[in-house]
Amino acid sequence: MGFSLIPKEEQFFDLFDKQAAVITTAAACFKELAAGAKFDDAGIERMKDIEHQCDEITHDIIDRLNRSFITPFDREDIYELAHELDDLVDMMFSVSKRMRLYKLEGNNPELVKFTELIGQSVRCLAKALGSLRHSKVHKPILVCCIEINRLENEGDHLRDQVIGDLFDKASDPIMVIKWKEIFEGVETCLDIAEDVSNIIESILVKNA
Repeated sequence: MGFSLIPKEEQFFDLFDKQAAVITTAAACFKELAAGAKFDDAGIERMKDIEHQCDEITHDIIDRLNRSFITPFDREDIYELAHELDDLVDMMFSVSKRMRLYKLEGNNPELVKFTELIGQSVRCLAKALGSLRHSKVHKPILVCCIEINRLENEGDHLRDQVIGDLFDKASDPIMVIKWKEIFEGVETCLDIAEDVSNIIESILVKNA
């Protein structure tokens, strides 16, 4: 077994930084596909590649967790944090595949708005994760967590408004079912991001 001069704590933080970078890339790609109405084979393949990258980093985190006696915070929190971040990319990929499967074409302003909210939320997550190695300084992390909560609330409101409009205005019941699933899926991305922020807040409380 090789000897590393990097403390195990720093290695965990570095892996979370990598995971945050991949999630940010996923959100940017997701927005690009929605804005360009390009949920084609090439676009799905791009999302698939990003999802696989996140899977690999998640595996590395869990593998290191299983081999480490010293961790920067509770093992359960590391495990949950890694898996929730992975779930976030999985959900973006899942919605992308559904868009192609359902052949939902054309630019949808509400979907683009959701991807913008997801992008904002993910950037806040990346900032909070990057600050965890300096977790004794709580304020910048808490500011990010509060903003993620605000974005999730905005997503809840947008979902209810959009689905309500679907039932009021759409004439094709099959299209209503398809788009309802899509909008519930993208709002779930914001829910997962809020779950991650809750884990981060819990870590701060435990290590105060």
